[in-house]
Amino acid sequence: MTENHGDELTPLEKKLIHELGGDMGDGPRPFADLGRRVGLDEDRVVAMIRGLRERGFLRRFGATLRHQRSGFTANAMVAWQVEPARIEEVGRIMAAFDEVTHCYQRRTTPGWSRNLYTMIHAATPEECRILAEKMARTAGVADYELLFSNEELKKTSMRYFK
Repeated sequence: MTENHGDELTPLEKKLIHELGGDMGDGPRPFADLGRRVGLDEDRVVAMIRGLRERGFLRRFGATLRHQRSGFTANAMVAWQVEPARIEEVGRIMAAFDEVTHCYQRRTTPGWSRNLYTMIHAATPEECRILAEKMARTAGVADYELLFSNEELKKTSMRYFK
């Protein structure tokens, strides 16, 4: 099996990418388990993932914590109104909080001036409110709104090359 260093994905690489979009499992050697599903050993899986990243096909690799099962039963999207000149500075401050899992900038629209969003997780809604207040003080941002989740309707990774 030769290495692919080009701009095209091989069928094996597509199969690996497809499997990476699913559950990895919680065993002690998740890449070995993944390798068995695609017909490769663990070292080859890791090497292929590195190669895909180096070639620009994979940007990042992450895990999804099922936060409700781990004790974080409250979460809120905090919509912040940040001065455009401070958006990157404030974004870095907000993203540095351990309780923040997502932090991103969005364009404003007529009637909605919020331009920075953070998803925060805590044990209770009150803890979310306290955390948002702390984040606001730390970043020097006074205008924000908490949008609490009522129900999780879908939480899946994107699946490619079915």
